[in-house]
Formats: sequence, structure tokens, C-alpha cells
Amino acid sequence: MHSRSKYFFVLISIVFCLNVNYARGQENNDIQPIKPAAGIWLKGDLHVHSRHSTESSNNSILKIINFSKSVKMDYLCITDHDNHVDGDVAHHTWADPEFKSDSLLLLYGAEWTTTRGHGNVFSAKPYNHQNLFDVRDQRDVNIGKVKNSLGVHLSANHPSGKDNFGFSYDLVKSIEIWNSAVWPKNANAIMIWDDMLSSGRMITGRGGSDTHHGTPTASEKPSANTYQAEFNYVGTPTTWVFAKERSLKAIIDALDYGKVSVSSNPFAPRVEFYADTKENGKFEMMMGDNRISTGKPVKFRVQLIGNTLFDTNYTVTVIKNGKKINSYQVSGKVPAVEFTDTPDVKVRTYYRVTVEGTNTAYPQVPKSVALSENMVGLSNPIYFNFDPKF
Repeated sequence: MHSRSKYFFVLISIVFCLNVNYARGQENNDIQPIKPAAGIWLKGDLHVHSRHSTESSNNSILKIINFSKSVKMDYLCITDHDNHVDGDVAHHTWADPEFKSDSLLLLYGAEWTTTRGHGNVFSAKPYNHQNLFDVRDQRDVNIGKVKNSLGVHLSANHPSGKDNFGFSYDLVKSIEIWNSAVWPKNANAIMIWDDMLSSGRMITGRGGSDTHHGTPTASEKPSANTYQAEFNYVGTPTTWVFAKERSLKAIIDALDYGKVSVSSNPFAPRVEFYADTKENGKFEMMMGDNRISTGKPVKFRVQLIGNTLFDTNYTVTVIKNGKKINSYQVSGKVPAVEFTDTPDVKVRTYYRVTVEGTNTAYPQVPKSVALSENMVGLSNPIYFNFDPKF
């Protein structure tokens, strides 16, 4: 064989070998969207500061709640810094007469603020936060005992930024993979998340605006940080949970079990991710679910639900065990794609997706879209062969 021809043959063989494991898939603009039978999608923000965080300005609880309702949020967690009140959150944020709503579900929580970083606490009911604050500088094993006794959900905040979470990730059930409207600064948080997932931890990825500053009204005066409200406020990003019902407990359960999607803002489309392991077209798995691999191919579906832009193409990128395996261009009224891949029989496998494209406008926080750049949303993983008792 001629040397050049031989080289060409070898090159083609290498390219083929590199691609044999790539997921096969195709866009389907005429697809009928999946509608899960038992549950409801709820959207909210899991990292918001009010005037009870001393560095915040013009951000009363009432202002936060009214704004959240105006952009059709379903739930909210106001997470003021516990060190600003020496751990006594119960007699500050939760005792504020404005901490109430007839329609917005208000989780109980706080930002656990320590010398080793920050984490958010989420609960469906009041708990003794003072106990967790008092052990903040102790060994992880002691902190874990207190956290478990309180029955709360602890989440790692901004893991790759300032005041990054410096404790064992075995203490947490979720991680803030998208902090504030500024998407690019979260790349390392995604890397940490993938590391944790690859090690066998089924940790939920969630968002949080981490907003501190509101727009002055009435007699309020601007501060040096007032400008931030135009760039980053409630819902930048937005965390969607698939809850069994419209209740505080159902929101916590969804966070615990990874039934979560993150979008750039409340009006951006929601990323939904499903899998059909029985080859019956019913797509019985969704984000957060875990199955034993049979060695047979699995069909997956990604769909964008909500305010999609008809004149734009969205790029759906599939991540398998921390590595990109394929990207697809989708568009239409319900942009969607189906692809097939075979999870490994002997080892853990997880799949997650990201969606990029032109972002939907957020008029109430007009400058946030530019900060989010092309990132529209992210899914949580679908798991195979993970040990639920890890």
C-alpha cells in the first residue's frame, strides 16, 4: 500500500475509533413534550439576602417577596448571614413581620457563614439554627451529627469563588453550580461538581442569585452597590424543582433527590431531561433517578419548556461522566432532541446536559442577560449503577 494511502487509512481508522462511543441522536422539532404524571414544576431562588444581612442595602423582606411574586416565582429561601446575628436567625429573619406570604412558599434557611467557607441551610420548617452555628469551627464529623439531628438540607455555596465551601462534601446534599447572573465565573464550580459525581456522590446541582441589594423606593437612598440590582437580583439564576405537590416539604424532597433544573432567569426555558430504559417510549426516568444498567442502549430525551425563542437555535451538549460526548442543534416551539447511548454495566455512569443559545430577556433585571452570556440552562444528572447508600 502506498505510504500516503496507508496514512489516510490509519487516520480514518483513528477517527472512527474515537467516535464509536459517541451518543447517537437527532433533533425532533415535531416532538410531543413529556408531561410527568405525578408532580409539578416550581421555580424559585435559593440564595437571597435581606436587610438582616448587614452588608445588604434597600432589600427588605417585603420588597423581595413582592418582587418574587411579580415575576411568578413559586418559592423562595431568604438566606441571611448567620454570623451577622450570632446565629440567632430565628429572632431576626424568621421573626420579621414581613416574613410571610399568601402565595409564595417561604423556606426556612440561612447562610452558614464560617472561616472555612459558606453553605446554605434549607428546611421546610423552623429548626434550631443556633446549634449549627455554634459548631461551625468544629470537626466535620461533629458538624455532621448536628446537621443530621436538625433534619436540614445543607448545600455548598459558591464552591470555587470567594468564601468557597471548605468542608467535606459528604456533609451536603447539593452544590451551588450557578452563583449570581455571571455564568463564566462558575466554570470551576462545574468541575468540582463533576468530580463529586464521578466519585459516586449523588449531589444535586442548584442555583442561587446571592443578591444583596434592592432598588431604592420611597424614602430609601441609593448606596454604592445599588447598581447591582440591574445586573443581579432574584431569579438570576432560577432553580426549578419537580415537586410531588406544592409544599415546602416537597421542595426539600426534590432538592434531596436531584429533581432540579437551573435556568438563567425566571423567563428562560426550563431544561428537562428524561430516559427510556424499557424501550417502550414512556421515558420512565428523569433527572435524579438511578437505575442498574442492563447493558442495553438507553434512549434519552432533552426538551426545553417555556419561553423559547422561535428564531434561534439552541445547542444541547451531553456530558457523560464529566466529558462531552456530543452536541445537537435544536429549535422550534418545543426544542427537543433524542439520543441513544449505552451505560456501562460494571461501573458508575451519569449523564447531564447544558443548553446554550440566545437568552430570553429579563426586563425586571435588564442587565443580567449579558452576564449570563449564552448559558440558558443546565440539567441534573440521570444515574446508572450509583450506590444510594454511598
